[in-house]
This record gives sequence, structure tokens and C-alpha cells, in this order.
Amino acid sequence: MIDASETFDGTWPHAPNFFKGNGFAMHYVDENPSGWETFLCVHGEPTWGYLYRNIIPRLAKHGRVVVPDNMGFGKSETPIDRAYTIEEHCDNLDRLVTALDLTNLTLVLQDWGGPIGGAIAYRHPERVKRLCVMNAIVGGRSPQAADMAGTSPWFQWVNSPAFEPTIRNLSATALSVLKRIGFENTAHVDETWIRAYAAPFPTPESTIAALRFPQCIADRETVDFLKSIRTPEATAAIKAKPAMLIFGEADRALPQAFTIGCFRDLWPDGPVVTLPGVGHFLQEDAPETVSALIEQFVQMT
Repeated sequence: MIDASETFDGTWPHAPNFFKGNGFAMHYVDENPSGWETFLCVHGEPTWGYLYRNIIPRLAKHGRVVVPDNMGFGKSETPIDRAYTIEEHCDNLDRLVTALDLTNLTLVLQDWGGPIGGAIAYRHPERVKRLCVMNAIVGGRSPQAADMAGTSPWFQWVNSPAFEPTIRNLSATALSVLKRIGFENTAHVDETWIRAYAAPFPTPESTIAALRFPQCIADRETVDFLKSIRTPEATAAIKAKPAMLIFGEADRALPQAFTIGCFRDLWPDGPVVTLPGVGHFLQEDAPETVSALIEQFVQMT
């Protein structure tokens, strides 16, 4: 857990907020809280809200921006008595959204933010206006001919003996792990950047959330839980929402055809934008482009 007052040399200037309704201190940023539109930006593996630092100011011009840190990441606590299942992460976010009474939501979802943030749309469609999906899956089925996520270089590495020792040492390996998943624009990486992404993981024990996320892919518990919330009625409701997909083509975790196929299954007519030379972490590789695409989509819908 990062110190609440840490700004990382001014690159993370946002006032800290903490929600304790989940039994631990869950950190979130809340910019322009009086805004009518609300952007809920959800991160995944192994990042935290810092991933959205170059996008928050642009979105805050259009409305409220809420950026939570999932349990075990960023400035949120890492409780030792949790299993770090996807259901727990979804429930944590659900309680935060309910406590803040967030409505008129634009869900901005990347990586595990897809299923975690997407659960808000399945469970509370009345709170959601639109979805911006970025190198993430929120449901749907891919064409049978598409490579599945489990065939990607990232997930092959996850199943190798090198995975756990590397993840357990994220305080030193954060950059190399992001590179394995798909991070291309390393020109702006400096000591502040390294410190920001390493800071949530000072000890091997503190990496439990990052260790568990990839393991959850193959968990039957994950499949059963997601199936339980993606009922035919909930799926019909989410398909009625405007949605767009932005996909960085240099992704090493989610195959392009698989990801686009899942999206198209839910939103056959939803806009899809692919970005050559951009990796899994679009917010790092192309923040200006991503911000402009989200702004354009909001204005159109």
C-alpha cells in the first residue's frame, strides 16, 4: 500500500479518498465530483490508478472521474485474509459504486477492468450509459477460429516456472512484466515511473493480488461467477448500451481476433478502433489518442 500523500514527484497530484465499506481501505480518485457525466476508470494487472494519470485531466473536462485501485493494488490496502477472486474484486467495486451512488456512468475498462468494471453493467444497467472497452473482455463469445486468450505469449509465460518468482518480486520487475503483457512506449520511463509502478509491491507478500489475477483465468470459480451475473436478461441490457472498443495491436495477452470477436458478439455495430504499434497498456502507449477517442465517443452517444 502506497502512502496516501505520495504524489510521485507531482505526476499523481490527486487527493486521496478511501472507502472502508469492504472491510479494507479501498483508494479512489474523485475528480470534478459535481460533473453530470461520470467516468469510472478501472485498471487491471499489475497496475493501479496511476495508469490513467494522463487521461484523467482530459475526461475531467467533461464530467466526474472516479478511478479506484483494486484490492491489493496502488494506494488500496492488501488484506491477508482474502482469496483475491474475481468475485471479490467485483463485489468491492460494486459496493463502492453503490456507496457513492454513481449514475450516468461511462465505464472505461482495460485488462481485468473489463470483467470487474463490466460487472457493474450486468448488475446495475440502470447506472450505466455507455462502455469504452480497451484491450479487455466484458463478455461475449469469440469466433471458433480465433486464438483464445490462453494461447497468447503472456499466458504461456504465466504457466512457466519463471512466472511466480518474477511476480513475487514486482518491486524490481514491474517494467519487465508490463513489457511481457504489451508496453511499447518506453521512452518516457524514468525513475519516477519505475517507483510508481513498483511502490505497491515492497515485499513478496504484497504481490498476492498481482499473482492471483492471472491464476483466476483458469479458475472454474471465475467462469461460474461470471456466468451467474451474465444472465440472458443482463446480457440483453448491456447489449442495448452504446459501446466502443479500442485495441492496441501489440498486445501480448489478448489475441486481436479473439478480443474483437467477443466485443462484436455483444455489439455487432459498435465502433472498433485498432492502434498499430500500441500495446496492451494503451493509457501508457497512446494516452492522447485514447483520450480523444473517448471524448469523441461520448459526444456521439
